[in-house]
Amino acid sequence: MRGAYLPGGRQVEIRHIADPTPGHGQVVVAMRASTICGSDLRAIYREHLGTGAEAYCGVVAGHEPCGEVVAVGPGCLRFGVGDRVAIYHIAGCGLCRDCRAGYMISCTSPERAAYGWQRDGGHADYLLAQESTLVRLPDSLSWLDGACVACGFGTAYEAIRRVGVSGRDAVLVVGLGPVGLAAGQLAKALGATMVLGADPVASRRELALSLGSVDVAVAADESAPAAVMEATGGNGCEVSVDCSGSGAGRALALAGTRRWGRCVLVGEGGRLEIDVSPTLIHRQLTVHGSWVTSLGHMEELVELLVRWDLHPDRTVTHRFPLEETAAAYATADSGVGGKVAVVMGLDLVEAGVDGG
Repeated sequence: MRGAYLPGGRQVEIRHIADPTPGHGQVVVAMRASTICGSDLRAIYREHLGTGAEAYCGVVAGHEPCGEVVAVGPGCLRFGVGDRVAIYHIAGCGLCRDCRAGYMISCTSPERAAYGWQRDGGHADYLLAQESTLVRLPDSLSWLDGACVACGFGTAYEAIRRVGVSGRDAVLVVGLGPVGLAAGQLAKALGATMVLGADPVASRRELALSLGSVDVAVAADESAPAAVMEATGGNGCEVSVDCSGSGAGRALALAGTRRWGRCVLVGEGGRLEIDVSPTLIHRQLTVHGSWVTSLGHMEELVELLVRWDLHPDRTVTHRFPLEETAAAYATADSGVGGKVAVVMGLDLVEAGVDGG
């Protein structure tokens, strides 16, 4: 089979490797879609910066996989050949407190291995997966829907859920990349009365408005705090979500949060330096850090997407076949659109592959 590797220096290599064989508790999944995440770009594609949980071990890339089970090993209890599945992208030890709560992302065992980071991921014809990491994909959701859920939408849902967004809230989303687009759509689905978006790139603001992810989009510059206040009657937003991963973006999220409000930090990387007393303490803000999601919440999200008739694949603006994974990464790295996907198998026509 073919698999895409990321050697660093903005390079992608397609290699021919052996087809996987499932062991105990494992399945082989024929890949149908595997989307690209910002963390792949930041920590692997450009250069190998990661250590610990972000250490790239020279495996097949891609940690947002979705496909069809084509083989099962002994001991599999729930999934069988022909099942459509999205894949929670970390296989943890299964025994620690975090794993038992479904947050394999936070597993600190040496046994922890993330698809596309420490074990082969989804940019391939086939993926060897632990049955315990599979999430059933309903027929009403597309392969691209499932791939988006595997990390991007799952990450956004965890953040929105963490701060308890409801019909009482106006929400500010800073950073309108794929996770920001997801956060805005999910906030609306959960009843947010208004979603404001901020991004320095005009095309991203326009995309967010066209997809209905935000109601108002402002430039993320020195005028942004005043624009947020004007849109909210001088109060600010009850909830802010930083998806930018930048110090300036996080500062804007905090500045745009209403007194007694909640802010959740999702975007990876960067730093945040603040004057704590006037920014946090005197304004009585609650600040959360949120990292990916849990297996249980990912299953919950899939169920809700069906109920809401909400399709994450709407955020996918560029689709490429596996042999053009290099072009897919270059497109994602340019930051010009929404989600970028690699699609495989019989679904090239269905996914609308046109090289962009």
